[in-house]
Amino acid sequence: MHKYFLCKNGMKDKKDNSEIKWFIKVFIMTFILSMLFSYISANGVSNFSLIPAILILVLVMLVGIFFDIVGVAVTVANENEFHAKATKKVKGSKASIQLIRNAPKVANICADVIGDICGVLSGAISALIAVKITDQFGIRFDIQFIVSALVSALTVGGKALGKGVANKNATKIVHTVGIVLNKLKLNK
Repeated sequence: MHKYFLCKNGMKDKKDNSEIKWFIKVFIMTFILSMLFSYISANGVSNFSLIPAILILVLVMLVGIFFDIVGVAVTVANENEFHAKATKKVKGSKASIQLIRNAPKVANICADVIGDICGVLSGAISALIAVKITDQFGIRFDIQFIVSALVSALTVGGKALGKGVANKNATKIVHTVGIVLNKLKLNK
């Protein structure tokens, strides 16, 4: 009985250590990506005129929505469907299986790391766009609240629609991501 207790605690300690390591990796990755993207967006968007700045904002929002869709699809996809494809040597199947087996981490990176960074960036870019609109059109009141609310509503609405798409098309989405990852791996 005593040996079992020690073994069980040892397994728990390993799991706790792997969770701490994962936290540290995600923290560092998020910190670096946030700094990089914030620097690029703040310096890049401030130098653009209004229309390119809006296009960049839309692109950032779409990236956030896309990665949220991938994160949801990976969590709901059925691994068994990909085993059948893998036996038939369908490209991207093995990568898709790995995505599903690592669904919590993949969803964390896609929906939380990339999605949240895109949310923060879209907020910063929307602030710059509000200043550009105010300056360009001589508006005398602060429209930042309206622009921020519009960006938030579009992002949350897009993610809500995306979750439905991810649930209905999880296999297709995960397989497409698996194919892309497979091609990226082959190109290295």
